[in-house]
Amino acid sequence: MILSDRDIRAAIASGKVKIETQRTDLQSHIHASSMDLRLGNIFKVYEHSKHAILDPKDPSSFAQNMRVIEVLNGDPFIVQPGEFILGVTEEKITVPDDLVVRVEGRSSLGRLGIIVHSTAGFVDPGFCGTITLEISNLNRMPVALYPGMRVCQLAFETMSSPAEMPYHKKPGSKYQGQMMPEESKLSMDAEFSGNTAPVVSG
Repeated sequence: MILSDRDIRAAIASGKVKIETQRTDLQSHIHASSMDLRLGNIFKVYEHSKHAILDPKDPSSFAQNMRVIEVLNGDPFIVQPGEFILGVTEEKITVPDDLVVRVEGRSSLGRLGIIVHSTAGFVDPGFCGTITLEISNLNRMPVALYPGMRVCQLAFETMSSPAEMPYHKKPGSKYQGQMMPEESKLSMDAEFSGNTAPVVSG
């Protein structure tokens, strides 16, 4: 069951869902069945000249192959046609153990060719942190994105019961507490690390 606007407001007011922001217009971002979040000012881009391939068995091909770009307030970040970048929400979110959150793009940006997640549109119960956005430009023209603009929407869904092992309790939760756009930590998965521990999602 997806939370309605009144239930989203009630969940935030009670502290069940926490949205941490410096802004005062949070209520205006709540719609009939979703809530908008804003784009942060930190981006990461792959430096394709440094590595020939992104290799799950070689974590340095991820971590050492990304350049951090900080955009000043009022300035745009230009996403070139076919480009893939990592962005981040301005807001930090804490999800309770009995809700999941779906991250979706805004239709107004989709009509410019901008998608905000390539696959990771799902936030686990118990997650806390900013949301890393997997931004691509499908257009044949560059598109300007501005920090502070509404960039994605969240839908909150109730679970049949609270998770037995929510994200904040799961050993090796890879992205818990993230504040920056985080590159892939696929190399930590058991099939690449040689670790025999239970499979970690995310």
